[in-house]
Order: sequence, then structure tokens, then C-alpha cells
Amino acid sequence: MQTPFQSKLPEVSTTIFTVMSQLANEQNAINLSQGFPGFESDQALIDLVTKAMKEGHNQYAPMAGLYALRESVCNKLNVLYNSNYNPETDITITAGATQAIFTVISACISKDDEVILFTPAYDCYEPAIVLQGGKPITISLKLPDFSIDWSEVKEKISSKTRMIIINSPHNPSGTVLSKEDLLILQELVSNTGILILSDEVYEHIIFDGLKHQSIARFPELAARSFITASFGKTFHNTGWKMGYCVAPKALMKEFQKVHQFNVFCVNHPIQVAMATYLDNPENYLSLSSFYQQKRDLFLDGIKGSRWEFIPASGTYFQLLSYKNITVEKDVDFARRLTVEHKVASIPISVFNKKNEDPKMLRFCFAKKEETLKQATEILKKL
Repeated sequence: MQTPFQSKLPEVSTTIFTVMSQLANEQNAINLSQGFPGFESDQALIDLVTKAMKEGHNQYAPMAGLYALRESVCNKLNVLYNSNYNPETDITITAGATQAIFTVISACISKDDEVILFTPAYDCYEPAIVLQGGKPITISLKLPDFSIDWSEVKEKISSKTRMIIINSPHNPSGTVLSKEDLLILQELVSNTGILILSDEVYEHIIFDGLKHQSIARFPELAARSFITASFGKTFHNTGWKMGYCVAPKALMKEFQKVHQFNVFCVNHPIQVAMATYLDNPENYLSLSSFYQQKRDLFLDGIKGSRWEFIPASGTYFQLLSYKNITVEKDVDFARRLTVEHKVASIPISVFNKKNEDPKMLRFCFAKKEETLKQATEILKKL
């Protein structure tokens, strides 16, 4: 008799991102749901990848990543955040940030370890914790500004707390952590064995003159932290699945023990191209103004409507409250908006295992100007 298969993730089904994108395609709707740019990467970067391929960089790259790229990334971090990362020992190039996040959790979390995270949250955190036998300890961000109640964090820290996961700029809310937030976190974990996983994939997409408060700016925090980041989010090529993880030598050694067996190495010609492309800081420092124009265009387009919003401070996502439009659950309204009005979005409750429903939808504004104008013309009429 065959032994019944026991799923390790029995509650996990097809992600809402896939569901809404499929629905958008079926309905020929404007897809502002899944978070990928609606325009091409810089042709100069594409040409650099092609050049690297033609020059023969098509076999395995070093396990930790091409040294030239590791050096470029560490130089970028050290200049921007006054950090001191060593390209020899403190960085690994990864197959996107999600792989980096999974690898961090796999390397550090064991059975019954507790991991504090803040909801609504990017959907890869909890499954990775559960797969390692860990226990997610979720803390709801406080409305209306999705801020962290640090007194609640202090209450939730226990002898079993192994890690705290933070994400800034934050997906899906678009909020950013302040210097004061990071200093409080630093005080809370001081003299403990708690690790920090800082998801900073939108580090270069931040608005209104705000400054990204990377973990790397705070030496005491950096000493216990992994930072994960994404070239795909930064350079409009999410399909390339390229990112990186930085951490102090001892932590990175543990990261690489897992990385070498679940990926080993990542795309060699793209690494060659990225190493050259990063030599020009304007290629990433210009992103904030680029995306702020798109955010402002999107929000200007719905001014005077029944939608309510707090302008996103970072990422390329904007939350809109529909409480003045309908009392429907967010999943139901997101589906109806796609089918009847031909604009696809993401309901916020899916970012939270508790299914808290603040009557908000997430819209991706990383799209061409004409696409955003078409979408706002529809949304403004609701």
C-alpha cells in the first residue's frame, strides 16, 4: 500500500499574483497587478549582456559570483551607506532576491525557532520559515500609515526568537522605515542572538527627498544582518532573476553553504554585464525621480475621485482605499474591477495570513505613461 503524501505546505495554493495576471489576460484588462515594469530594460545593458555572451562568458560562474560584480556592489553599498563590506567574503550573487531570502532562512532557521515579521508582507517569507520547521510570529502594521508598533515587537520577542524580517521600502504599502525605527530595532536586539533579514529590493526607488535607511548604515545592526536586494527591480528586468545578499563574513559563510547546493551559481553573462553597468552610479541613482514622476502621474489621474490614498514613499506600488466605493471584500472587488472595468490590481488581504481586509488594493505604476492614463481614466469614474 502506497504511503499517503503529506504536503509540507498544505495551505499554499497558486499565488494571487498568478491568478490576477491570468484573469487580466483573459479579460484583456490593464494589468497593474503583478509587480513588473511595463517597459524594457536599458538597451545599453541588454547590449552588454549580448556582448558578454558573444565573448564566451557562458559557462559556470564562481559560486559566490563574479568578483568584478561583487566588488561593484560592495563599492556601491560602502559609498552610499558608509559601510565596510568586503567583496571577498561578504557577498553572494543570487538568482533574484526571493532565492536569497529563502537561502537566508534555510541557513539560519531550525525547528521551533521563532521569526518575527510584519504583515501585510511579501508572500515568500512565511512558507520559507514553515519549510524549515520555524514558527512565524506575525505583527500587523498599524493603519493608516502601516507603521511598526515597536512596543508590540518588544512583547513578542522571546527566548525562541531567532530572526526578525524587515522590508523597506515596503511591499505592498510603499512606506519606508525611518532612522528612528532602525535605532529602536538596534536597541531591541542588542545583547541578543537575534538575526535580522532586511529585504531592501526597492532601495533605489524612494520618493519626496527621503533617504533609504539601509541596515548597512547601522554597524551594530549590520553585524547581525543579511541584506537582500534585486537587480531585476532596479534595472527593469525582473525576468532575469538576478539579485544579491550581503552579510558579515561569518553569516555569509553559512549562507553559501546552502547557496552552493540549491543554486551553486547564477547567470554568468548577466553578471559580466552588471559589473560594467554599475560603474555608472546614475544608472541606479536616477530611479527615484523616474518612478516618482510615474507615481505622481497615477495619483494626479485619480484626484477628485472616491479613491483615498497616502502617496507611496517608495517602491513602484500604490495602495488605494476603496471604502467610499463599495463594502465588498477586497478579493471580490479586485476580481470585479478586472472583469467589469478592465483594470487588474492585487487585494491586500492576501499579504496577510489573518486575511485582514482594510479595503485597499495595490496598483503597480511601473508602466508606460499611456497605460497609466488609460487606467486612471477608468478608476476615476468609479
